[in-house]
Order: sequence, then C-alpha cells, then structure tokens
Amino acid sequence: MESDYAIIGGGVVGLSVAWGLLKRGRSVTVIDGDDGSFRASRGNFGLVWVQSKGMNQPRYAQWSQQSVKAWRAFSDELRGNTGYDVGLEQNGGYDFHFSEETLAETVRKYETLKAKLNGDYPYEILGHNELRREEPEIGPKVIGAILHHQDGHANPLKLLKALADDVRRLGGRILNDKTVKSVSRTGSFKLECSDGTTVEAAKTVLSAGLGATELGPNMGFKAPIRPQRGQVLITEKLPRIMNRPSLIARQVEEGGVQIGATNEEVGFDDTVTLEGLAGLAETAIETYPVLGKAQLVRSWGALRVLSPDGLPIYQKSTEMPGAYLVTCHSGITLAAAHARFIPEWLEETPDAPDLEVFNEDRFAIA
Repeated sequence: MESDYAIIGGGVVGLSVAWGLLKRGRSVTVIDGDDGSFRASRGNFGLVWVQSKGMNQPRYAQWSQQSVKAWRAFSDELRGNTGYDVGLEQNGGYDFHFSEETLAETVRKYETLKAKLNGDYPYEILGHNELRREEPEIGPKVIGAILHHQDGHANPLKLLKALADDVRRLGGRILNDKTVKSVSRTGSFKLECSDGTTVEAAKTVLSAGLGATELGPNMGFKAPIRPQRGQVLITEKLPRIMNRPSLIARQVEEGGVQIGATNEEVGFDDTVTLEGLAGLAETAIETYPVLGKAQLVRSWGALRVLSPDGLPIYQKSTEMPGAYLVTCHSGITLAAAHARFIPEWLEETPDAPDLEVFNEDRFAIA
C-alpha cells in the first residue's frame, strides 16, 4: 500500500514530522534503523533552548523562538493523547560565566542579536549575589550568569516514546530495524531496505540524521553533515539543588543531575573517555560544588548531527521532486516546529514558513 509520505529516520526529528503530517490527514510510514544506528535522539541533553542560537543568522534565532513558544501546547497534546509527561519546564536557563570578560563579550553579542530581532530576546544579567539568590548552591568561581527567559528543558526519551506512541495512534506505520539502502522514483517513490522490505510513497522525507550522508547524494542532496561526539554524565537522584538548566548541568524531574556535554570532532566514535568525563565533572563541580559529593551512576557518548554552519538544513530535491531533507542538531528544541510548521512547508500551504535561509544553496559545492 502506498503512503502519502515515507519518513526515513525514526528519531525525534522524523517522528515529529510524521506526527504533524498525520494530524493533517496524510498517511505516513516511518522507516527506523536498527539498534546499531547512531542515534542523536537517545543521547540528547534535553534542552529546549534559544540562548546563543542564531548569532550569525537571526532567522535561526527566530525559528528556535517560534518552536519554543509552540512547545507547551505540543507537550500538553502529547500528554493528553499518550499519558506521557515529557517533563517540560520553561522557567528560563543560564549561561554561566567564570570571568567578567567573557560575560561582557557575550552580552555585547546578545545585544547585537536583540537589535536584529526587534527587541525580542528576553534576557537579564545576574551578578554572583543575584545568582546566588536564585541558585543557592552556586559556586564562588561563578562570577555571574545570563538568564534567558525563553529557555527550558524536557525529557528527550519520554518525548521519543510519546511521539512513537502517538504516531501509531494516529494511524502511522513505524517499521523498526529497517535500513533503507536505495530510493528510486518512477511516478511514486520506491524505498528498498536491506532486508528486502519495500515501501512505496508519493513523497519522501530524509530525516535519518547521520544516515543522510549515504542516501542524500543519490536523492539530489549535498547533505554536508558531520558527527560531533557529546559525552554526558548522570548522578544519583538528589534533593533539588538547581532551579534552572544550563549548558553545564540540569536536574531532571526524578532528581538526577545530567552533566554535559563535550564537543568532540572524533568521527563516528561514540565511546566515552576518562579525559572527557573528567573535564565535565570538573566544570560541574566548579559550578555547583555540592556535586563533588554526588555518586555518578551512568555515562554515555552520542553523536550530534552538525552542518558546516551549525544551522538546520531544509531542502527540496530538484533532482528527485517530492523528496525532502530535514536535518538539524537541535532536534529537541525544534521538535514543536517540526511537528507544527514543517508539515506546512512540505505541503506548500499558504501558511508555510519561509525556510529559504536553511537550504543547501548556502554551502559551496565541494
């Protein structure tokens, strides 16, 4: 049976797009890889984040803001449909600083971006004493922080589970443990999997993360993406010691503190290293000294999906009309946008967002 859409990739990005298309009455088949696939969705830090994004491209800041504003209704609908509370908190987030110089330089950049966004960039600067009133466990080496009021965090694993359940509830097909080896188009699309499974669809969305580097060129995409390793630590469950998340640490709803993440250019290597974990622990303890007494219970490494400029890629194929590339490294932040607005772009409705700055024309041909 032919679907309206075949989605290659069953992570948060692919499932968010599938969910949005199903809500618009389209039939969707999601083709998900096996357990050996590199999965950014399962190693995500869980931030729903605006701060620092779009410094060189204000449209990216606006796109992140648009998604963040849609997140509450998105998570509420998922909870109502599936019973999964994805743990969304949107009470702001911190960018901590250990020197006056870095704080001043960051504020200068934020003010430049704020002007380009017509003032829509709500943040405030907290000195150490002000920060201590907000976060009593903050360490003496932290001289201050930028509190951005549009930031927050959620549970990425619960989001993944809620999306998968709701996609099925809405009538979508999810084919697990399938690796797409070829995509051809003669009228409709024909997707051949390594185990012999064949899927046919009127349109195809490639949202396979790092898997797009193999399939993309054959579908008319440059797909100039690369892996970047992020290592993460998890502590035992603790009493509430932090009120808001940061890029250094966040306390999840169950009480554990997630510490991360490294930014390592090591190719397709998602292992953890003593050096990487030690560096994370040192910074976390400098920020929250109380963490020096906490027991560590888990660590892992995962691979982010990065374009050359760090921005998402949304591309319509000219060589294979009806094929689309949707990829980004901020799959959690942009989940609401991918669910609410990307389907409008795919369907070319009058309300479709303008995503021209995110197409592949911005990259030079190698």
